[in-house]
Amino acid sequence: MSQSPQSGTPAGNLSAPLHRLLSQAADAVQGVREGKSLTELLGRVPADLRPGTQALAFTALRRLGGAEAARQQLAPKAPPPRVDALLLTALALLWPDPEPAYTDHTLVDQAVKAAKQRAPASAAFVNAVLRRFLRERDAIVAAAERSPLGAFNHPAWWVEKLKADWPAQWQAILAANNRPPPMTLRVHAQRSTAAAYAERLAGLGMSAQTLGAPTPQALVLDKPAPVTALPGFAEGLVSVQDAAAQLAAPLLVGTGLKPDARVLDACAAPGGKTAHLLELQPDLQLTALDADAQRLTRVQDTLNRLGQSATLKAADARQPPTWWDGIPFDAILLDAPCSASGIVRRHPDVRWLRRPDDINALGRIQAELLDALWPLLAPGGRLVYATCSVFRAEGQAQLDAFLQRQPAAKSHAVPGFTGHLLPVAENAERPQPTLDGFFYALITKP
Repeated sequence: MSQSPQSGTPAGNLSAPLHRLLSQAADAVQGVREGKSLTELLGRVPADLRPGTQALAFTALRRLGGAEAARQQLAPKAPPPRVDALLLTALALLWPDPEPAYTDHTLVDQAVKAAKQRAPASAAFVNAVLRRFLRERDAIVAAAERSPLGAFNHPAWWVEKLKADWPAQWQAILAANNRPPPMTLRVHAQRSTAAAYAERLAGLGMSAQTLGAPTPQALVLDKPAPVTALPGFAEGLVSVQDAAAQLAAPLLVGTGLKPDARVLDACAAPGGKTAHLLELQPDLQLTALDADAQRLTRVQDTLNRLGQSATLKAADARQPPTWWDGIPFDAILLDAPCSASGIVRRHPDVRWLRRPDDINALGRIQAELLDALWPLLAPGGRLVYATCSVFRAEGQAQLDAFLQRQPAAKSHAVPGFTGHLLPVAENAERPQPTLDGFFYALITKP
């Protein structure tokens, strides 16, 4: 959700009082600091306040490291969590910005008003801290940014891991994570083209750029818009999907699978890649599997909107005896659970929720999935292993370990598709600044 720097309130909810949005955003920040998912927290926000709350919470979480470093200078003894979360949210929004969404005076005034409702005894404290920050902002920000937390707005272990994995690109990756992502669309391959849809958007005053190969259905909006403003969205003409995620389906399908090929989408929710597979080859016998039955409903909603059908099963892909009918699959897409370190710009809470030992735990799950699904692939079949991660442990290292366990398996390099794709313009493997971070491997069975 974009913010309007002129309006004083986030775009899409001009009537919502700022103090209410600040309080809701502070609740979200507090929840993330306590280990809760931002998606879950935003789901609890009243619908009329959700767009504005999301805009403020995203900004606060992208700047949370700097805000925490500043608050430690201003108030070394942390206040109660509800007050601290409000302070951090306000400090993040008061951070130097060439196009601030609100004036300093408005933010402080509304933060104090929110404090009076959240913790009345702390309102004077919040007012004093924020006004001191404004008086000494340059010096406080400079001091905050001398610490890794304040400079990069990521946990120290995350920064060190990126340094080790990507010594030439780690700073660019961190910087990309702290910027709002582009809004990328996928035009239904059976109904239109990206160029034709871009023309249709232009007729409505919405500009977009087509990306071309290897994502010919993709286009990027110059300015994000609600899906309700996209012509044909409700009818399935277009979907929202990052360009990196649009590589999965064509990589699996290749030059085309045989008619009625049996295909497994092993971790299918929320369904974007499932739908893309059926757009490219509508006659597939596709099974969409996911361990979370509730998330599987999102897959069905996506298929319904696009007028597609697949067999949906709620089961753990690591336990084939509980769901597999014994007939091999011609192709398998394994978009495995991972750290989501490649999509931090879209999910700014991820960096604060992950812990160092999560990477090893997720790596074990990825290996178990590969080992469980490999026997289900027919001879001559193809398996695409994917993660939305920039960590090598979840990408190339995971692939290398699998090939050691399965020496008959063959990995294929496909330029523009396979390997680590980074969310930076300097990505040597595919210089495309609109990408999320992903890893892809194409593996075939003899």
